[in-house]
Amino acid sequence: MRRFNAPFALAILATAGLAGCATSSLDMAPDSPDRPWQPRTDASGAIVPGPAGASNASGASGASGASGTSGASSTPSGGYTLPANPSLAAVPPPPALEQAHDYSLPELIDLAESANPLTRIAWNDARNAALAAGIAKSAYLPQLSAAAMGLYADAHGSSTSALGDSSATASGHGETSVLALNWLLFDFGGRAARVEAASQGSVIANIGFTAVHQQVIFDVSVAFYGYQAARARIDTTRQGLDNAEAILAAAQSRYKHGVGTVIEVAQANQNRAQAKLALVQAQGAESNSYLMLISAMGISPLSKPRIATLPTHALPATMNDSIEQIVSSAIARRPDVLSAYAAERVNLARVKAAESEFMPKVFVSASGAYHTGSSSISAVPAIGQQLPTVNLSGGHYGGSVIVGVTIPIYDGGLRSAVLAQARNDADSATTRLARSREEAVRQIVAAQNTLQTSLSAQAAAKELLAAAQTTYDAAFDAYRHGVGSVTDALLAQNQLLAAKNADADSYSGALSAAAALALATGSVDSIPTQGSW
Repeated sequence: MRRFNAPFALAILATAGLAGCATSSLDMAPDSPDRPWQPRTDASGAIVPGPAGASNASGASGASGASGTSGASSTPSGGYTLPANPSLAAVPPPPALEQAHDYSLPELIDLAESANPLTRIAWNDARNAALAAGIAKSAYLPQLSAAAMGLYADAHGSSTSALGDSSATASGHGETSVLALNWLLFDFGGRAARVEAASQGSVIANIGFTAVHQQVIFDVSVAFYGYQAARARIDTTRQGLDNAEAILAAAQSRYKHGVGTVIEVAQANQNRAQAKLALVQAQGAESNSYLMLISAMGISPLSKPRIATLPTHALPATMNDSIEQIVSSAIARRPDVLSAYAAERVNLARVKAAESEFMPKVFVSASGAYHTGSSSISAVPAIGQQLPTVNLSGGHYGGSVIVGVTIPIYDGGLRSAVLAQARNDADSATTRLARSREEAVRQIVAAQNTLQTSLSAQAAAKELLAAAQTTYDAAFDAYRHGVGSVTDALLAQNQLLAAKNADADSYSGALSAAAALALATGSVDSIPTQGSW
C-alpha cells in the first residue's frame, strides 16, 4: 500500500483554493442589473471596495413578488442614491475678492488665469514634459548600482551501521557586497534622437500651456461681453416699461376726458404687462450670463464679484487690414500650428532613434565585490569519540572592467517593424502640419468674415435705433395730443425696445467676434478689453 503523501495533498488543496480567488471578486460588483448597489463605507464615510452591504431595497423586492412579475421591479428612487462622503461636503472657499470694487475685464482675466484649474493642470503637464526631457538626458550618464546578499545554511545528517549510530552537523553563513557600473559610450545617435524627441515634447506641452491661457482669456472675454449685453437689456426693458406706463397713462387720460376708448386702455394695459414680463426675463438672462462669466473664470459659483460696466465706444465700420495680411502675420504663431510643427520634429527624431537600433553599441562595464563567510562542521562517530568542531572563515575581494561592443544580428523583424511605424508616424505628422495650416487659414478667414459682418450689423443697429427713437417720440406725442392712434404708439414702443436690444446685442457680438479673430490669429493681446480697439 502506498503511503499517504500529506504535503502533496496540501499542495493540491492550496492550488484548488487559489484557483477561485479571481472569480470570487465578483461579489464586489452589483448583485443584479435591476437592483441598487449598496456600497460599504468606512468610519469616515468613504466608499470602500469589497462586497456590497445590506440592501435597503427589500420593499421593492416584496412588491415585485406580490405582483407576480419576474421582471425589474419599481425600486424606490432612494435605493439608487449613493452614500454621502462627509470629507467631500466642504465647498472650496472662493478667492479673496474686494467686495466694494468693480472688476474690469483685465482684472477678471488676471483672476481667472490664477484661479482656473485648467491653467494649473496645463502647468503640471508642461512640468512633467520637462522632466521627461531630463529623463531622456540621463541616458548619457553611467548607471551605478550596489547590491548586498546574505547566505545562511544549516544541515544535519545521521546514519546507522554495525558499529553504531553517527551524526554530523554543518552550518555556514556569509555576506557579499557588489558595486556595479554600466555606461553606454556610443550608440550612433540613438540617445540624441530620444533627447530631441523628449525636448520637442516639452515644447508641445509649453505651447499647450499657452493655448490654455489663450482659451481662458477668450472664454472670459466673451462671457464678459455677453453679461454686458444682458445688463444693457435690463436697462432697455426698464425704459420700455417706463414707456409702456407713459402710454397707459395717456390712454387713461384720453378715456377720462371722453376722447379715448376702453379698448385703448386695455391695449395699453396689455402692453405694460408684456413690458413687465420682458423685464423679468431680462433679469433672469442677466443672472444666467453672470453665472456663465463666473464659470468661464473657473472660480467658485458662490463668488460674487462686482462687475464693472464696459464703456461704450464707436466701433469702426470696416476692417483696415486685408485678410491676406492677417493670415500671413498670424498663421505662424497659432498654437495648433506650432504644436503640429513640434510634433513633426518629435516623429522625425523617433525615426532616427529607430534607425540607430540597427547599429552597434559601445559600452563599458565595471564591478567590484567583497565576500565574507564562515562555516562550522561537527560530527559524533559511532565509537563515541567526539571530534573537534571545525570552524572556517575568510574574506575575498574581486573586481572587473569590461569594454565591449554589442551588434544586433537578428530579432525576428522587430526593429524593422518599429522603424516602419516611426516613418509612418512621421509622414502622418507632416500631413497633420499641412492640415493644421489649412485649418488655421479657414478659421482666420471665417473669424474675419464674422467680425466684418458684426461691425456692419452694429452700424446698421445704430441707424435703426436712431430711426426707432424718432418714430416712437413722434407716435407717442401724436397719440398724447389726440392726433395718433394707440396702435401706432404701441408698435413704435415695441420697435424701439427691439432696436435698443439689437444695438446692445450687436455691440457685444462685434466685441465677441473681435475676440474670436484674436484667438484665431493666436494674438489674444488684441482682444478689446475697454470696449473698443
